[in-house]
Amino acid sequence: LGAGDDALAMANRLDLLERLCVALQRPGVDGVLGTSDVLDDLLLLGALENKVAIGSMNRGGLAGASFELDDRFTGHRAQDIERLRFDGGKLLLRLDYADAGSLATMTGAAQAVNELAERGLMAMVEPFLSRREGGKVRNDLSAEAVTRSISIASGLGGTSAYTWLKVPVIDDIDRIGPVMESTTLPTVLLGGEVAADQDATFERWHKALRLPNVHGLVVGRSLLYPPDGDVASAVDTAVGLL
Repeated sequence: LGAGDDALAMANRLDLLERLCVALQRPGVDGVLGTSDVLDDLLLLGALENKVAIGSMNRGGLAGASFELDDRFTGHRAQDIERLRFDGGKLLLRLDYADAGSLATMTGAAQAVNELAERGLMAMVEPFLSRREGGKVRNDLSAEAVTRSISIASGLGGTSAYTWLKVPVIDDIDRIGPVMESTTLPTVLLGGEVAADQDATFERWHKALRLPNVHGLVVGRSLLYPPDGDVASAVDTAVGLL
């Protein structure tokens, strides 16, 4: 499960924590990915016992800000993840070929991969090729762009021994196979935004999960805030796809 940062839907922290606890108690849910404040609360609630915990590391690129693509590391550090005995760190890698600042993003991501690998901890890299359109940042989810972003992310750091990828399910589901053939790294699927047609979303996940190097789902809003409000049912359906 991924605990994201939708400012409106997740403004009520107690409601979010309740939804997370419901989800974490469902059979087949391995753990949670989140920011330090969310994981601290879950830790104090005892909800992380025997669960995988992944800390979110770079949170600097605030949505809508002029510096949105400057994904600096303002969250968990590798030493924090080690101290808390979590299992790894997640890092966002958004690259805009027209923005020279993307080089600093790549450098910071590579350093994080190295620092986690030195501790034997997983680095979960979430790569996108992005661009600004009408002043807004858009992620390119075409098969070609996702393939290129995967190749870039796979080569970060001095070793890929502890690197996992977190990638979106592209709209052209018939091409997801060739896209995933661009890496041998273990991969989990990004859930994406809440969809009105949740059955169609589940079907896309189901097709992608058949691929040999795809090992699971990291889903936040789609399961924590389903259209019908039934968190347990949405989670159980997603687990069933695995």
